[in-house]
Amino acid sequence: MSFFRRNREYGVIFLRLLIGVFIIHGVADNIFNWERMVEFEKFLAARGVPAPLVAAHVSVYAQFICGLSILLGAFVRPLAIVFIINFIAAVVIAHIGDPFPRIFPALMMIAAGLFFLFHGAGPLSVDAWLERRNRRDGNPGNRD
Repeated sequence: MSFFRRNREYGVIFLRLLIGVFIIHGVADNIFNWERMVEFEKFLAARGVPAPLVAAHVSVYAQFICGLSILLGAFVRPLAIVFIINFIAAVVIAHIGDPFPRIFPALMMIAAGLFFLFHGAGPLSVDAWLERRNRRDGNPGNRD
């Protein structure tokens, strides 16, 4: 048991890899296929979202950037806020009235965003590397 206790901070890597890949995979079709982006725009327009094409782009690119951020462990805490807001909007816009199993993936993304907001990216991340570099250079940086 002491192995797991000593290395528990590394467990976040598995969550980062899974969530990052899941999000990037989920929006890649909208980024690389204009018809899919237009389909998403129509979906948002049907639900009364103002400026649906702009909203579609903002949502898709925010998810893509957040997915990359989570995957690399770069700027995870500030982008977790964007991630959380995006998936709260997804629940409100796309899933209100849906049965729980259909809402669950978006709720899990909100939970993951909250985890990253409170926990950070973990030791094997760009954030940890930046923090080590700042300490080495005598700059205390942003200590949580």
